[in-house]
Amino acid sequence: MINTYNKLANHLIENQDKFYRLSYTYVRNKDDALDIVQNAMLKALEKYKDIRNLDAINTWFYKILVNENLLYLRKKKKEICKEDNELDAVYLENFNENIDIYEKLKFLPTETQTIIMLHYFEDLTLAEISKITNTNVNTIKSRLYTGLKKLKIKLEEE
Repeated sequence: MINTYNKLANHLIENQDKFYRLSYTYVRNKDDALDIVQNAMLKALEKYKDIRNLDAINTWFYKILVNENLLYLRKKKKEICKEDNELDAVYLENFNENIDIYEKLKFLPTETQTIIMLHYFEDLTLAEISKITNTNVNTIKSRLYTGLKKLKIKLEEE
């Protein structure tokens, strides 16, 4: 169990910037994103005994993190936006994707945003996303391709 705890702690430390970026894409507020990541990390460290497969720590933690983000959004029940549409410097340093595309994701349903962010921004496979979201792989594919089509249409309109 100590080995599991240590591996989890190391994974959390090594990937904390990725986790922050993902949370930031949900809430678009630096402090809230940091709080969400901290809460997710605390939950993970408290429940490290639930990890059955050490190779699945990444997927296991992303599931916790996505659920924490969705819980936060449900509690807020409002759209959270930055006042000046500028993203924090810390976020921009580590985020290589086209900011225009990132901003266009806001119009998509939350489930679709999650799939696109995890697949393209966090480089997770569709099977891993399926485990994280407790959704059938075929549903993930459908939402991904439907979301990409809508995104393409949105980009072509402008």
